[in-house]
Order: sequence, then structure tokens, then C-alpha cells
Amino acid sequence: MNVLFIVVDDLRPELGCYGAEGVISPNFDRLANMGMLCNNAYAQYPVCNPSRSSFLSGLRPDESGIVSNSVPFRTKLPDTVSLPQLFRQNGYFTAGIGKIFHLGQDPDGKPALFKDPLSWDYFYDALREGTKLGRKGEGRNLTDGRLAWCQWLAAEGDDEDQPDGLNTKVALEILEEHHERPFFLAFGLHKPHDPFIAPKKYFDLYPEGSTVLAEVPDDRSDQVKYAIPNGKDFADFTDKERREFKRAYHACVSFADAQLGKIFATMDRLKLWENTMVILIGDHGYHLGEHEWWNKVTVHEAGSRAPMIAWVPGAKGMGKPTNALIEFIDLYPTMIDYAGLKALHQLAGESLRPVLDNPKLPGKEAAYSQVVRGNKVGRSVRTKRWRYTEWGPDGDLGIELYDHDVDKDEYYNLSGNPERAAIRSELQELLAIGFPDTD
Repeated sequence: MNVLFIVVDDLRPELGCYGAEGVISPNFDRLANMGMLCNNAYAQYPVCNPSRSSFLSGLRPDESGIVSNSVPFRTKLPDTVSLPQLFRQNGYFTAGIGKIFHLGQDPDGKPALFKDPLSWDYFYDALREGTKLGRKGEGRNLTDGRLAWCQWLAAEGDDEDQPDGLNTKVALEILEEHHERPFFLAFGLHKPHDPFIAPKKYFDLYPEGSTVLAEVPDDRSDQVKYAIPNGKDFADFTDKERREFKRAYHACVSFADAQLGKIFATMDRLKLWENTMVILIGDHGYHLGEHEWWNKVTVHEAGSRAPMIAWVPGAKGMGKPTNALIEFIDLYPTMIDYAGLKALHQLAGESLRPVLDNPKLPGKEAAYSQVVRGNKVGRSVRTKRWRYTEWGPDGDLGIELYDHDVDKDEYYNLSGNPERAAIRSELQELLAIGFPDTD
């Protein structure tokens, strides 16, 4: 069975198939209708490099030792056989197109491509390419330059004036040239990651002023100090900036969706759906105004929950959604299970084959996520109903407890409620199971 692994940078479940009204995502939605839409999939770290290093190694962040964007995969895991590397060792043609492993940095601080020659027969990323035309258009920085990344551009030109359009073109060539032998194609879309640049036609899908903002209740609990990285970053945001930010994010989602459409059309023509497993994820979640935050790096639901859609030929659950609790460390064992391969190191996750055959299964008892604030660590456990988070050793720096039956956006912290003492104690024990080597 071939593998097409699609990783979309900073994509949260902000898609039509996840019930996001007004978001235009027909190709994401098509895959969800064909395959299995996973409603409760969680990243183990809400930042690009730690998350990707985790699911590409099959290890939790504490096991990989990678908990920042500045530590390359091979620095900590020089001998670990990555997910694509295992397929390569077993005769598959492996190609990485776009962002799969996280990008490193050149000495001058500019992004550098992390190609990992152990994993790929072929690698290409057009991150630094695109045309001059694609860098022109209407847009602005939403913070007057204070946050360099916080900008949008309704660009001139078309898809192939942008890096993602060029990456898609190469991915199509790979499918044309290599589809007659087993392949593992990892296709990484950069958008909707900031800066929010996409051809103007995708901005035009979302009329100015039509964006609906997140509802933040006035009577919410006081925020635990470390829950949000820096609340001052967006303190000056007006509703105008908020609407522009969210509109630009949506435009980039629709731009990414259009690239998927080209991939899927080629798969239609080459009749690849019959023997190709397709797994699509966002690498972690993203806040669009929830908790007055406009970024990632939180273990709130908005930061740790991410989209996941799976198509597996022959799996009995195709065409049905699932509410099973899933962790991204389950991706490695799932893909090699269907390919009949054996891991060469101990994997932290488990195959999702039972869920892909029966979407009514509950999945895991718990999903674990973590994040670091300097030398302060936040560790979180999500069950079907609850999220429990401790900051610092034994929660010395703050504890959060949220009841998802009544508070899906996690605004009402129940950790100090004496009526919830028993569930708090139970979840504390469950958290310790997920982080056994921590104080």
C-alpha cells in the first residue's frame, strides 16, 4: 500500500467538515466524506518542531528530548529510524515535498531546509522561492511591525507564484513519475502558517467585515499565569485587526485546500485511491481569539487539538466520523501496521486500525500534551470529558481543570471547586501515567 502523508502547518479544525461555518474547504471536506474524520485528535506539543519530531519518531517529546523549535531532529535522535526512513529501508520510494520535518536556521537566522538524507530518496521545498509578483499586493502588518510575523498579503499572481503552489507542482510530478512502485510521499503545506500570504482570489472568498469572531465570556475564570505565553502581544488588537487576522487565516486555508484539489485530481486520474493510504493532519492547534490569543504554544483545547482525516482502502469505517481519542504518536504505528512493517525501536503510540474499522470505539483513555515556558513546564491530560493541566512540579505554578460537557472552550477553571476534588485527584494520577519520569 502506498502512503500519502499530508501535514498542514498551523491548521486547526477550522474546516467545513469540522462545522466551521463560512470556511471554504471543499477538498478537505471531500477527503473527510470519503474517509474518517477524527474529531478528537491531539498533538503532543503545540509547536511545530516538537510536534513533528514526536510523530515522525513515534516518541513523546520527553522521550525525544525535543521541546523547542531550535533543536534539529538528528541532534537528539541521530540513530532513530524516522517514519519515512523505515519505509525507505523497506523498498519504498520516499519523497518529502514542502515542510515535513521542521525547518532549522542558518547562521544568519534565516529559515534553513531540513532535508534529512536518511529519510528521503528525493526532497524539495520551495520555501525561499516564489516570484516577485507573488510578493506584491494589498496587505499590512497588524501590529505596526512589532510582531514581524503578524502580517497578511492578498498577493498578485496565481498559485505557482507562491511556495505552496510550486511544491504542489513538484508533488504532482512525483505522483506521475513514481506511482508504479510503492511510494511514501509526504506533502507539507506551509499555509495557513504566518505570514498570511495567499493569492488575492482566496481573500476574495471572504468579504471584508464578514468574519465572525470568537465569543469570549465576560465572567470567565482568572487565567493561570503560564497558560498563555504573553497576553500583552495582542492587547492592542481592535475588532478590525481581529477580523483581518481571521480573514487572512481563512484565505490561507482555502489556498491550501486548492492545492489538495490538484493532488486529489491526479490521484483520481491515476486511480491511486485503491492502493494508497492518505493521512492528513494539522501539526497542532491554533488560537483565533480564544482566550484573547492569536497563535499556538498552549495546551488549551485550541492549541493541542488538531484536524486529522484518514483514508485507508479496505478499512471498514471509511465514510464515517469518529469521536475516538487519538494522539499523533499513533500515526507511526498505524502507517507501518497497514504496510506490514516492524518498527526498529519502541513506539509510544498504538495502531489506529481498530478505530479505522470501527469508528464507534472510544479510542484511548487519555491524550497527553505538554509545553515549556522557559524552564517552566505545563503538562496536560485530556479525557473524553475533562482536561487537567499542571504547571510546574505537582502543579505548584497553577492547576487547570475544565469540564468539556459544558465548557468546550475552557473558560471556567474548576480546579479549586471542592465538589470536583475527586475528579481532580483521579486526573492527577492519570497525568502521572503519561509523564512517568517527571517530578
